[in-house]
Amino acid sequence: MIFSKKRTKTEDNGLNVIPNHLAIIMDGNGRWATKRHLPRTAGHKAGSENFVKTVDECARLGIKYLTVYAFSTENWNRNQTEVDGIMEIMRSYIVKYVPILDKKNIRLRILGDLNYFDEESRNALIASVKKLENNTAFTLCIALSYGGRHEILQAVNRLLAEGKNEVTEKEFEEALYTAGIPDPDFIIRTSGEERISNFLLWQSAYAEYYFTKVLWPDFDESELRKALVEFGKRKRRFGK
Repeated sequence: MIFSKKRTKTEDNGLNVIPNHLAIIMDGNGRWATKRHLPRTAGHKAGSENFVKTVDECARLGIKYLTVYAFSTENWNRNQTEVDGIMEIMRSYIVKYVPILDKKNIRLRILGDLNYFDEESRNALIASVKKLENNTAFTLCIALSYGGRHEILQAVNRLLAEGKNEVTEKEFEEALYTAGIPDPDFIIRTSGEERISNFLLWQSAYAEYYFTKVLWPDFDESELRKALVEFGKRKRRFGK
């Protein structure tokens, strides 16, 4: 695995090693809103704002890949009003944030089954990925309409359709949404839940996990650094 070790600022003390690829299960938006007697969509909006700050901080720290779990295949089964609110937030952020990503030389990948989206949203996502595909400073992967089991089944069916009777690990990985992206080194889940919820099932085979009770909208830069300090203490053996 490749890690960045460049540390320059005082506030980064203790970050001896940072992951090349960080993944985050951004959980707790709804509970954050409920605690404040707000509609759940207010929590998703607050979570989206924190997501923007997190992308900037990860890029500043020298993390090369960030994958965030934004919306799962199971999330389509939520209350329709909540789903519609999340989709509206997503569309507004595409318009507002993609030009900013481009200025910062950030590449975008969408992981998930875009067939679930309406045509307008699907086309906007595809166009955003295309616009940013040649950027090189940092890669942001957003898991939208994503499910690990669904991803694996799609990969298997794609390989079968190609006439494959037997595949190598490399060939299988190239059929996944994450083709060309290194496996995550460190996966953070906020809100106190301690499960992986169908996220990067294949790719997380040797990832380190970190669970925190902090709800996603409150997971600020100091909480991120706290998690990264913990990552630096881990002894990764990869089965050896």
